[in-house]
Amino acid sequence: MNYFELADLLFPNTTETVSDLEAKFPKRDLPSEAKVTRLGPSPTGFIHLGNLFGAFVDDRLATQSGGVMLLRIEDTDNKRKVEGSEEVIINSLSYYGINFNEGETLHGEIGNYGPYHQSQRSAFYHIVAKKLVQEGLAYPSFATPEELDDIRERQQLEKVVTGYYGRWATDRFLSIEDITQKMEANEPWVLRLKSQGDINDTITIEDAIRGELKIHPNNADIVLLKADGIPTYHFAHVVDDHLMRITHVVRGEEWLSTLPIHIELFELLGWQPPTYCHTAHLMKMDNGVKRKLSKRLDPELSLEYYMEQGYFPAAVREYLMTLMNSNYEEWRIENPLLPLEDFEFTLDKMGHSGALFDIEKLNDISKNVLLTLSEEEILDFLISWSTDHRPDMTDLYEKHRTDLLGLLAIGRHEAQPRKDLLYAAQIADFIEYYFDEKYAIVEELPERISVEDALLILKEYKSSYDHSLENPEWFGWLKELSESFGYTPKMKLFKKNPELYKGTVADVSSIIRLALTGYQKSSDLHSIQQVFGKGKVLSRINYLINHLEQS
Repeated sequence: MNYFELADLLFPNTTETVSDLEAKFPKRDLPSEAKVTRLGPSPTGFIHLGNLFGAFVDDRLATQSGGVMLLRIEDTDNKRKVEGSEEVIINSLSYYGINFNEGETLHGEIGNYGPYHQSQRSAFYHIVAKKLVQEGLAYPSFATPEELDDIRERQQLEKVVTGYYGRWATDRFLSIEDITQKMEANEPWVLRLKSQGDINDTITIEDAIRGELKIHPNNADIVLLKADGIPTYHFAHVVDDHLMRITHVVRGEEWLSTLPIHIELFELLGWQPPTYCHTAHLMKMDNGVKRKLSKRLDPELSLEYYMEQGYFPAAVREYLMTLMNSNYEEWRIENPLLPLEDFEFTLDKMGHSGALFDIEKLNDISKNVLLTLSEEEILDFLISWSTDHRPDMTDLYEKHRTDLLGLLAIGRHEAQPRKDLLYAAQIADFIEYYFDEKYAIVEELPERISVEDALLILKEYKSSYDHSLENPEWFGWLKELSESFGYTPKMKLFKKNPELYKGTVADVSSIIRLALTGYQKSSDLHSIQQVFGKGKVLSRINYLINHLEQS
């Protein structure tokens, strides 16, 4: 068969060559060690933690090496496209500190290797497809769905691997006259790869995360172009990765089964394959069983979950890095104040048996990360978060900014700092007691204090309170007040002879906390009072008195 004649028959309007493409998209002018990575999401409207995990790997590889990270939108499946999803992808990743050097942006495309939407690159795919036809490595197939079903059934009866390959790939053997006749009859066709692989052979591929992989070559005549001329994922990604000069492809382990296809395409086209980096699935423990995070079962898989809860981006990045590199936690202990970006991320320290995601560990890391942030940074983040998630509070946060900074600062600068701030939703609940609009008596009186005693103590506290006292003097006065009502200032005495006392100064403190915050437990009581001011302290004390008298 004259393959050039066949190529012209199939692609009569394609006049450019692969050499033209190579000239149009030359090798990048970058240092030899620079890495070029890409994120290629489909615009489906859902972006999850796994996407962020992979994007973070892409980002570290490119940024550390002085390379390029680009965003390519893989939108060849128009049925799955969701309006506005590209903005969701870009904004979500930017929120977590992932910003692209090249590709699609909110303001259009940037870079010299576009277009960066696969739907706009059809001409490139057809040029490469025509080259494969010219070399006898691709052919049109007119097999109908019914014919493919019949082939599959016969293969199952013979107990052989199902698929379109070898003697089963009957359209491999069509003459150009047959093809011309079918095309003139307007029979739909797809372009298939004429695979050269032998499933009985074994080839070795080096994965940057998993090391040496021994795999069987591809032997299936996979579809390269669908009947509408749109490329399949396999073909489009190979063409795009080459023309965009991608050096490292980071993707999930679910793509390992397709690796033989991609390797064969690169080899048949005479192109150097990129370095493949297959990451492990994000897993979780579920009733003692380790399983993959699920979109259906696990809300924490969605990035929207962390944005709604108001996790600080720095905390999420910190946690993901512990999953990405096994030596990161040790580095962080030795370098508690250095930015994450100073850590040298390496692919060989990535695990490949399933990274175990643990929300409790994320919370623990969040506590430590927030200690490295100022109260101003925490409050600014809270205000920004509230505009979308608690808009009724935004003006109140702004109005009471000075007092809120004081509340957030309580206990954070001690030798053993307070670690009870986690994420915006939790912080919003934590400081809600400050606002008169939200304040309520939530808990009951301490068990050892009667309503009668509580009223006496509160009234005495109200009449004798001196706002000017420093913490030691104030606590000394509180001890005296407690003792005057039969509550010992010394816990040891109460434990030794509980029958001699009604309770301890801790019980009395709990009444004051209940009045000021609505809860028996809180941050340092003296510090809260100083933030409140005398008027607010006495107002809250009076509120609890009235509450008890009316109950």
